[in-house]
Amino acid sequence: MKTEYLTIKELTEAVGGSITPRMVRHYHTLGLLPQAQRSDSNYRLYTQQDVQQLQRVVALKQQGFQLSHIHQLLESHSETTLNSALTDQLQQQYQRLMLQITQLRHTTSALEGLLGRDRNCQTTQAEALAQLKQLEVNAQEGLSKLDQLWTNLDAETETHPEAFQESLQRLLPDLSGHSEITVNLLHQLVLACGDVSLVNFVRLSPEAIAAARDALKAGCTVVTDLPTIAAALDHTRLAHLGCPIEPLINDPHITGAAEAEQAFWNHDLWQQRLQQIPRGCVLVVGYAPSVLLRVCTLIEQRQIQPALVIGMPIGFSHAPAAKRRLMRTQTPYITIQGSLGGGLLAAVTLNALVETLIEKPDCHCYLTRP
Repeated sequence: MKTEYLTIKELTEAVGGSITPRMVRHYHTLGLLPQAQRSDSNYRLYTQQDVQQLQRVVALKQQGFQLSHIHQLLESHSETTLNSALTDQLQQQYQRLMLQITQLRHTTSALEGLLGRDRNCQTTQAEALAQLKQLEVNAQEGLSKLDQLWTNLDAETETHPEAFQESLQRLLPDLSGHSEITVNLLHQLVLACGDVSLVNFVRLSPEAIAAARDALKAGCTVVTDLPTIAAALDHTRLAHLGCPIEPLINDPHITGAAEAEQAFWNHDLWQQRLQQIPRGCVLVVGYAPSVLLRVCTLIEQRQIQPALVIGMPIGFSHAPAAKRRLMRTQTPYITIQGSLGGGLLAAVTLNALVETLIEKPDCHCYLTRP
């Protein structure tokens, strides 16, 4: 059977993306691609194996791996473990990136200190920008002037309460394509953690908001993975809606992600209780990633059918995997990609949805009714 060959242009077209012939030639030099066969006219010729190899390189590069690391990954003879040298290099890259993130975070904080000023601080903001133009920061004296500049700015904050919504309008990206309820939810999440970049990682299925509102209006049960999340929920509004709250791992001594993870693995009781959660409930997972992984398994097996899953566990390997799996299910969901999350953000998410259904009653007496 005759092999069909591709030219370098056809290779880049088959792989797609922003790959160019020049990049392909560079990858040959680095050893990321084997040297191509040549035609009688000395043109490079490629096979489908070359297409697959280049696709691997592009995919790994998009994930943030350096080209030298990609070469070692593709050349590794072990598919189950990384060699110690490569592991050390990846750890070094991670630490460099964390340092860059820290430096960017400092820059972000400085910009937030200026752009996040509300109307009452506008005069001070203008003065600060004017002073920044004049600032000489090479000398120690200049640095002390910078400190004094921020001190003057900070003094203005004592004259009035902070206008959060006004600040968010300046700092958040364009959210005009989202519904009013979604925008409010994103605002609440940012205010809960103080990180504006969080909005880029929040993911909602298209039907999540409607499914949540329908279930809550019907008085659904709210199931949380830990009592600490249950304690942070808006009991006033949930009681008024007739929504009972049930912690899954109902042990008041378990208050964090590590404890919850071990408890769920080591005690069959909690796994059995998960299989018995009411149909149509709202399930709020903010700590243990293995709880969310098990939830996804039970949903796929049609053993449970929650109306909505708020999946925001903390973790560095299981949690991102659990969230990706949740987004592949057919169940409505709200999650935060990656390792970001936690019980507070999960509780804030549900509270923001409940808040859209009912005004906060002035009287809380019904909370104590038998």
